[in-house]
Amino acid sequence: MPYFETNDGVQLAYEDYGTGAPIVFLASWILNTDMWEYQVPYFLQHGYRCVMLDRRGHGRSDRPATGYDVDTRADDVAALIEHLSLDGITLVAQSAGGGEAARYLARHGDDRVARLVLLSSTLPYLRLTDDNPEGLPEAGNEADIAQLRTDRPKWFADRAQGYFATHLGNETSAALIDNLVRQCLSASPFATVEMRRELFNTDHRADVARITVPTLIIHGAADQSVPIDASSRRTAKLLPNSTYKEYPTAGHGLHITHAEQLNADLLEFIKS
Repeated sequence: MPYFETNDGVQLAYEDYGTGAPIVFLASWILNTDMWEYQVPYFLQHGYRCVMLDRRGHGRSDRPATGYDVDTRADDVAALIEHLSLDGITLVAQSAGGGEAARYLARHGDDRVARLVLLSSTLPYLRLTDDNPEGLPEAGNEADIAQLRTDRPKWFADRAQGYFATHLGNETSAALIDNLVRQCLSASPFATVEMRRELFNTDHRADVARITVPTLIIHGAADQSVPIDASSRRTAKLLPNSTYKEYPTAGHGLHITHAEQLNADLLEFIKS
């Protein structure tokens, strides 16, 4: 696996396959490049180049004590793009990766980005405040952080079925669920907590309003990790010219349970 060095000396791992038009995949909180195993082969077969990043504290990258704020993470994305001299990018961002994508565009512009895809995104602003009445109570997030610090494996295991919305008929094997939990636990415990608090409390409304590239927004209506009313339905209103799709039976893990539908929707958007 290749590495590159960020501005603050952190070694980040990435994967790079294919030679066509580039798709840069930004993973969810506590997941890494492995999460895209149902997307990468599909897009390679259709002639695209697939680039994936292990953000700091995740996967095979360094685990520094700093840099988990969204500005630094967005700059890490920029450093990868510059390192590989990528242009005409389709930026595909899942969950917390959506905040990195939006902040990257706000800080670095869209000269290198042709289009944006937001999957199950944490945008635009999750925390309940006086001027954000559709947000979620901060006490709930702090309770989750307390549980993560007490028994991190149990916290992920308890939420695995909801992640896939298996109660709506989405078939996932016990082995697949176990594999996902192992991926979640591979992230640094420190990074897990730091990013959890940061992504919940970061206001991206101004970032979203400034997006001008063609954008596709997809979210599962049964998402328990990032409720759709607090996230993508609001993001779509801030981007009235975006393409917006809801998957009625999908949870947060739609990149797995609805991979066939998702891949087809992504390909159609990229080709359009």
